[in-house]
Amino acid sequence: MVELLPRAAWKGSLVGLRIEFAAKDAAQTLTNFRAKAAEAAKFAKTKEKDGQDYKPWPRNMRDYLSRELKNEYGLRYFILDERQLKAETAEAAYTPKEIIGDAERSGHTVINSLIKVDFLSAQRHLSDGNAQTRTEDLSKRLSRFYTRNQKQREDDHNALRALALSESQLTKHFADVFSDTFKSLRKLGYPGLANPTLEIRAALNLERLMGDQQAKVHYLLEEATAEVEALALPDSYNGLGFKNLIYMGVELLDLHSAWSTTEEGEEDKRQPIHLIFIEEPEAHMHAQLQQAFVRKLTDLIPPTGDDGYATQFVITTHSPHILYERGFQPIRYFRRSPETGAKQSSAVFNLSVFYDQNEPDRDFLQRYMKLTHCDLFFADAAILVEGNVERLVLPLMIAQGAKKLSAAYLSILEVGGAFAYRFRKLIEFLGLPTLIVTDLDSVHPASPKKEEEAAAGDAVQAAEGAEEEDDDDDGAQDAEGEKKPKPRSKCPAGTPGAITANQTLLQWLPGKSLVDELLAVTAGDRLQAPTADGGAHVMVTYQRPVNATWGTDTLELKSRTLEEAFAYENLVWCQKKEHHEVGLRWAKSSTMSLDDLAAKIHRRVKGESFKKTNFALGLLASSDASWVVPAYIQEGLDWLTTHVAIGDDSIESAVAKLEPAPDAALNAAEAAK
Repeated sequence: MVELLPRAAWKGSLVGLRIEFAAKDAAQTLTNFRAKAAEAAKFAKTKEKDGQDYKPWPRNMRDYLSRELKNEYGLRYFILDERQLKAETAEAAYTPKEIIGDAERSGHTVINSLIKVDFLSAQRHLSDGNAQTRTEDLSKRLSRFYTRNQKQREDDHNALRALALSESQLTKHFADVFSDTFKSLRKLGYPGLANPTLEIRAALNLERLMGDQQAKVHYLLEEATAEVEALALPDSYNGLGFKNLIYMGVELLDLHSAWSTTEEGEEDKRQPIHLIFIEEPEAHMHAQLQQAFVRKLTDLIPPTGDDGYATQFVITTHSPHILYERGFQPIRYFRRSPETGAKQSSAVFNLSVFYDQNEPDRDFLQRYMKLTHCDLFFADAAILVEGNVERLVLPLMIAQGAKKLSAAYLSILEVGGAFAYRFRKLIEFLGLPTLIVTDLDSVHPASPKKEEEAAAGDAVQAAEGAEEEDDDDDGAQDAEGEKKPKPRSKCPAGTPGAITANQTLLQWLPGKSLVDELLAVTAGDRLQAPTADGGAHVMVTYQRPVNATWGTDTLELKSRTLEEAFAYENLVWCQKKEHHEVGLRWAKSSTMSLDDLAAKIHRRVKGESFKKTNFALGLLASSDASWVVPAYIQEGLDWLTTHVAIGDDSIESAVAKLEPAPDAALNAAEAAK
């Protein structure tokens, strides 16, 4: 294969190929378009008054290519030099060598001699009984005639005996033909109580002998014995998921057999690589079956045979369950650009590059995503939240304060304040708009020695507070006397000298440790924008000072967690008796000052006995939706709305951008002149 050598002095072992669908001759395509546009412009000048709304073809280049794409564009084949693809040896002006060839050895011919490509499309019709020819129609008519007469001969045992013998012989014949195929299919397995095998039984029917009678698939639920016939169910009794699994298995085995089996003397014409594209195998299959299919795929068809010939699979999918089964390295992620109209495009990200460049976090991310089955790769945007409480209540808050986001595909990941920053590289690599909803997590400062240890790389962990907690609605008495606070113990956000224990705020945005500094930063300090080299729009939002009113008192309150922020901004709502389940009510709250009530809320929320999940479930269970979304979360949701294309306005805007300019053809004609 001399055509595949990237250069005359090449001594490498790997050959790279690039196949692109591009203009055959860009300059000629432009010339052809301008000629057609000039003709259209002449016609436009002479059009009658009643044809004012008619715009002759081509209105613009896109309109021209809508008819001439196959003539102007085609596949082009290039040879890639491995040395030039490595950063340390690449030349700035490197241009891949195109396979030009001739009529007998064109790029198309060369590639087809190396790679056999097959497709298993998503449109898998699992039951197709269409009959369209005249012969079929005649058979149906004869069948109806036969059926009417057969009803008068229901006890014709000679006919029934003949059918029974025929069925038995046909069933044995099918068993011989499909024996190897069904043995291979058993490798796929099927989650559940039983693992049914397959058998094809002839099903001849007197009433349908003249029709389009077919053999039918049955599912054997047990093995047959000499005394007892095997219990079997017809194909129609099984679900679409199992049918889809079996259909794909049969198709893949058939495609593989067609590639691997060659006629005598034709062995040298077999392509060494068999590439099978499988489109969206997840149709009708539940999560466990999707994973089982991908896991068993290489058992069904080994990647490399004994003869060195290789089979490769390319799976297009929208299923996170399939992705997690394979890990990062095989993923090629297609992400649509935020542009709409004619400018929209897709960027392709090679996750194996991310895997190689992010060794510290890659294993953590893979394990996390496999355990949680998050749908990060299929989302319009991501929301990283502090914990289980935020994950539970955030959809409710979106419905309450940012209804437009309900139409977007959002991936809400529970990552904690200590681990959100570990998602930074992945989010920036994917370019995914991301909102981080986290807690201020104010704690007492550590001693100087502890600070040095923390700076050396020790994780900052907040110790549990030592104060007594108020655990019920009756309001237990505050502990008398004050204890010296332990370093790193929880404290109110307004405590002088308080620092944050949140690693996201320390190591990502805004990169501050003092609570006073975190509360003083501008909105821009909490934002991150993509650069020319990539990246993503990111915003971090956490508790901010709010003005709260209780009776005649009004104070600026600072909260350290979601529960505190919710309580301070919904004081009246939380103190209603019917909202007892939320866990933020005191029976004697009406006699308390705002300062005392805020202090009690802080102590209860930070205590070990406070059940945060109960707070979330209580909020979900409440039928009173008069509460407000905490201001810091509302701010983040409003920001995210501006970075996600949603709603009718976006659709109308996209449609408007797709409309061609009124005088596009005329302008093109003028340019041609």
